[in-house]
Amino acid sequence: MGKTILTSRARANGGREGRVVSDDNVIDLELEMPGTKGKEDVKTSNPEQLFASGYSACFDGAFKLMARQAKKRVESHTTAEVHLHEDDSDGGVKISAKLLVEVTGVTQEEAEELLEKAHGFCPYSKATRGNIDVELSVKAVETLS
Repeated sequence: MGKTILTSRARANGGREGRVVSDDNVIDLELEMPGTKGKEDVKTSNPEQLFASGYSACFDGAFKLMARQAKKRVESHTTAEVHLHEDDSDGGVKISAKLLVEVTGVTQEEAEELLEKAHGFCPYSKATRGNIDVELSVKAVETLS
């Protein structure tokens, strides 16, 4: 393993119905199972939202880096959907992800090439490769919404 560049820490207490706090207190979130009765008005999160947030930010950064390296000026945003599925093999659950990148400044073909390069470079993509299903989609648009 190479030299450590960054270490981030967060502590969870109470699992899916507890709290997660980063070591610098920037993240301090109450966690709740989605759809919990009586908690609809309470601002809570869940591990899947946190994973989607991290993956989308990381992948968008990787996409922009690949564009810069290709000498392309782009604007992009990445949406990550993280899904829980029933796992028939053990009666539990498993996770999958879908990434949608919308980008201006390149053709659809160039966007698809950048998407593949970003997927090869992104640390989240490397961590999930071979472990979960990840669906990729890119759309070259005239203007970002």
